[in-house]
Amino acid sequence: MGRPARGRATRLIAAAAAAGALLLTSCGNADETPVLTWYINPDDGGQQALAQKCTEEADGAYRIQTSLLPNDAPAQREQLARRLAAGDSSLDIMSIDPPFIPELAEPEFLAPVPEDVAERTTEDTLEGALAGAMWNDELVTIPFWANTQILWYRKSVAEEAGLDMDEPVTWDQLIEAADEQEKYLSIQGTRAESMTVWVNALMESQGESILVDPSAGAEELETALDSDAGRKTAEIIGTIGQEGLAGPGVASLDENQSMLMFQRDNGSFMVNWPFVWAATNAAAEEGSIDAEIPEDMGWAEYPRVDADTPAAPPLGGINLGVGAQSEHPDLAYQAIECIVRPENQTEYFVTNGNPPSSASAFDDPSIEEDYPMADTIREALDNAAPRPQTPFYNEISESIQDQFTPVSTVDPETTPAQTDAYITEVLRGERLL
Repeated sequence: MGRPARGRATRLIAAAAAAGALLLTSCGNADETPVLTWYINPDDGGQQALAQKCTEEADGAYRIQTSLLPNDAPAQREQLARRLAAGDSSLDIMSIDPPFIPELAEPEFLAPVPEDVAERTTEDTLEGALAGAMWNDELVTIPFWANTQILWYRKSVAEEAGLDMDEPVTWDQLIEAADEQEKYLSIQGTRAESMTVWVNALMESQGESILVDPSAGAEELETALDSDAGRKTAEIIGTIGQEGLAGPGVASLDENQSMLMFQRDNGSFMVNWPFVWAATNAAAEEGSIDAEIPEDMGWAEYPRVDADTPAAPPLGGINLGVGAQSEHPDLAYQAIECIVRPENQTEYFVTNGNPPSSASAFDDPSIEEDYPMADTIREALDNAAPRPQTPFYNEISESIQDQFTPVSTVDPETTPAQTDAYITEVLRGERLL
């Protein structure tokens, strides 16, 4: 990982060959119906259900079988990249995290999206989700489901702080409220992808991006953390860390741990994904937390950095791509059109808790019944900003994670400049990650 990322395809091919390429081949069933393999990320069975549904609707044109990817996103990226680099023809459909799309699109590992398919599948896609499906101003994947963070809060704490949660609030206001009431802020402070998510959201919420020119090569790529926006980003993170506002276990706070802290008596405000709503209600029903906590739980738009600048919440989710070596790219895109239909996105949200990328999919009454904050989520997805879109995302993300943790050491005067220098050295092959 210490060498420049340019030439990644060559390294992946060599690694795949050394591992025997681990190739899978799709084979037809007895009646020679074409079989499409869909590499899915772990969920609650929703993608498998959609594969079966679309197979039935295909009426013999194709059959979709699923292959499960690893649990964590970096391992998913590695497996897909290795297989694609090795020319694996079994990757007919892939569930891909938005940050990894440029790395797969740049070496042309993805089959081009037909213009008519692009038009039909994105006609009502929310802006943030659409931005995450692009590379070099071209649609290279199809948005499936999207995800974003919103601000969750304990109504009792917000009321005591005198905050009107119908109006946008800032990080400085949350810090002040938690400090005065001796409560904890539920953030993600662990050294993981969630730190890059947070840093990027703070930068984008100031109208600035981490990358100067995302399309630049490794030798020319520049980051812009050593800036007023980068220093304010570091100030927010460092203040929370140095003043202990995220509790003594901040270094282990991932999305799940920060939710658990929010559910305790010293919980106050939390930035997190929509899964926390169903999880908190389930915990209250089974008696593992106070039954009144869901009633004390409110939601609002992602916190602003500056009161006059709209927030740019994090963008997550899954897009669907077709492998360039697929033997059935046309059928794969037919299947994708079925999978991403708005009604299927609605069903996937209700059954698996993953929000739609389609605006019209939010109109189904069943969504608001299960997720009363659906309008807040939809608005956040329209305003969400992707993480740095570059083939060198992995190097940038790991560098940010390294420099911005532990959060108690983050200093606005030194951390941004050090992070820029660190990323530059990694990309130039002068430093090992």
